[in-house]
Amino acid sequence: MNILGYLQRIGKALIVPVAVLPAAALLMGLGYWIDPVAWGGNSMVAAFLIKSGNGILSNMSMLFAIGVAYGMSKDKDGAAALAAFVGYSVVMMLLSPGAVAQIQSIDIESVPQAFAKVDNQFIGILMGVITAEIYNRYSKVELHKTMAFFSGKRLVPILTAFVAILVSFVLMHVWPFIFNGLTGFGLIMKDMGPEGAGLFGFFNRLLIPVGLHHGLNPVFWYDLAGINDIPNFLGGAQSIADGAAIPGETGRYMAGFFPIMMFGLPGAALAIYHTAKHENKEKVASMMIAVSVAAFVTGVTEPIEFSFMFLAPLLYLLHAVLTGISMYIAASMQWISGFGFSAGFIDLVLQSRNPLATNWYMLIPQGLVFFAVYYFSFKYIIVKYDLKTPGREENENNKVTITAAKDTDGLAIQYTQALGGKQNIVTLEACATRLRLTLNNRESICEATLKALGAMAVVKLGDNNLQVIVGAEAGIIADKMSALPQQE
Repeated sequence: MNILGYLQRIGKALIVPVAVLPAAALLMGLGYWIDPVAWGGNSMVAAFLIKSGNGILSNMSMLFAIGVAYGMSKDKDGAAALAAFVGYSVVMMLLSPGAVAQIQSIDIESVPQAFAKVDNQFIGILMGVITAEIYNRYSKVELHKTMAFFSGKRLVPILTAFVAILVSFVLMHVWPFIFNGLTGFGLIMKDMGPEGAGLFGFFNRLLIPVGLHHGLNPVFWYDLAGINDIPNFLGGAQSIADGAAIPGETGRYMAGFFPIMMFGLPGAALAIYHTAKHENKEKVASMMIAVSVAAFVTGVTEPIEFSFMFLAPLLYLLHAVLTGISMYIAASMQWISGFGFSAGFIDLVLQSRNPLATNWYMLIPQGLVFFAVYYFSFKYIIVKYDLKTPGREENENNKVTITAAKDTDGLAIQYTQALGGKQNIVTLEACATRLRLTLNNRESICEATLKALGAMAVVKLGDNNLQVIVGAEAGIIADKMSALPQQE
């Protein structure tokens, strides 16, 4: 697999631990709603909820190790997750300040500060990737019959434990340099203030087409570079008490997304509808209403973005710029809110009682302004440059006459056939809204059929990598496609 394809596998695997965050956001959000004054001090129920959410956030590094290993394992087996837990535990023990002092025969006061911060998502992701590679290579190994009990998947945790020792030895010498580099970058971005938030927003959107935004997000949202925006924000009162969070600042790498996801992109969808050809308006309307509601309520925006990302790159560049501007404005004005999943209405409401949510309601009028900016700018550019956004393309796809199945079982069969059959699919994984595939022969697919079935876009990456944007049902469809017999 080429480098781009491998990086996308890592990006996709990162979705697994990130998907845990909504649980923490829900628990803590409800806790702050119940007791917005004492944050659990006046309500046993609120205390239970807030502390339960903190229990998830406190173990995010381990969850990254387990989730990435599981997500990158070839058959999504729990043995990979168990091995990751073993490997991560070994590394944490060997790189603890006390262990480093003992192994290097130095006073614990002389141990570099980096080892006090070794329990972080960077190490979690590293061990997750290493464990997945061990699992994929050795989970089918058969040992001599005298050692047969330890064959196959039982061998993986053992190998991972020994590899973790080697990794720890290497990290014992290089981790201080890596840590100083990461924290130095984090300090630079923090010192840039709102401008840094704006740059993050711009590059976050710019990297989405190739799925590499998942590599950028942890730098700002988690504790890879000392920023740790999501856990610190969701931690609320506890984060403030610990000195990890500052009201008006913590959350700046999330707040500006709310006006874009809840309002801006629906404005773009309305512009796409109004500029569609008359005969295509009904079809475009049904599609844009669905994706706009999803963006507003949940913050899932990829179906809208992929509807114009490759058909009209100029619009997507404008979208990235506007996202950066929105992030800058929200951070500058200290209009702050955060999320556990994405910047949608649900998270905005849940976090409205979070003590770190400062002037969060101002994100709504900011969003209304961005709705107008997106609508008028998109409409003007589409018409002026005759961009082939949905509903304006040439009607070549009308030659494909196929009725999409109404159930996911039927859609799984139809998508598989349009992709050249089960035998043409080498790997199949699902992101939030995308099918990620590696194919034997990409020329065997029928792109027109895929779009006729409801795919928002078909993205070609490298030689044989393909992404099909199908919406929120991507995970269900992928599972059912994987379960189909080979002849399908």
